[in-house]
Amino acid sequence: METLTIQTGPHTTLLNREGPTGAASGEAVLFLHGSGAGATGMSNWRLAMPALSAERLVLVPDLIGYGQSSHPDPPPQGPRAWMRLWLNQVLGLLDSLKLNKVHLVGNSLGGAIALHLMMEAPERFGKVVLMGSVGAPFAITPELERLWGFYDDPSLSSMKNIIRWFTYDETFIAAQLDEIAQTRFEAAMQPEVARSFAAMWPRPRQQHVDQLVVPAAMLRRLPHPALLLHGLNDSFVPYQTSLHLAEHLPDARVHLLGRCSHWIQIEYAAEFHRLVGEFLREERA
Repeated sequence: METLTIQTGPHTTLLNREGPTGAASGEAVLFLHGSGAGATGMSNWRLAMPALSAERLVLVPDLIGYGQSSHPDPPPQGPRAWMRLWLNQVLGLLDSLKLNKVHLVGNSLGGAIALHLMMEAPERFGKVVLMGSVGAPFAITPELERLWGFYDDPSLSSMKNIIRWFTYDETFIAAQLDEIAQTRFEAAMQPEVARSFAAMWPRPRQQHVDQLVVPAAMLRRLPHPALLLHGLNDSFVPYQTSLHLAEHLPDARVHLLGRCSHWIQIEYAAEFHRLVGEFLREERA
């Protein structure tokens, strides 16, 4: 694995890259992380990256406003304004890497960004995996309200609770909970990270769910093969969002995982790697 800093327009992107450098551009896969406080590309995809890079080039960036990518000052207000930065960031990144076409994997917020990218430049993307994705209408859950409102009362104990909610069975991460929470809390409390996050998700927060929705009329025009993965017990984004997307996307399949919350890629890592790997290898008629 190598870590690069790449200029994408007026901003810089921290990119983790692993896999065959000679892979055909259509076989590269770009992983987009979710919106948690202190989230980064590697905090979401640290297990998936080595597991899926044997066959293809895997790209894991930090989104602008997260981790070690740029933090605009002053920051845009609300996710609709940030979405334009993220779309430009990803397309600029592909141009910088001379990749004409890649597959997409998006977790939560990253799923909504993937859908907006396919609207923006459909010819640049092949298959798409959406995991616990927003982008469909739903009433904001108490857990998502707390996640986006982390800086209303930031504390290590709040971070621990949020990490617990990411999994169905918290004993799964009990031995690592303190370490994970401490790492995410320290990342979240960096001044530039806090500034960006607070600007993305101000109150009232139901508006942000609504702003990220992709209209059904647009979903029906996205021909990309789509694999939708969702935990049946997702505390943050209800599984019905994936059913809504599957109802309107013309080439979609859904896998619901029981006894699973929002962290499929960690709680059911082997299953996630198998499903994604098979989907990306599959020849489509």
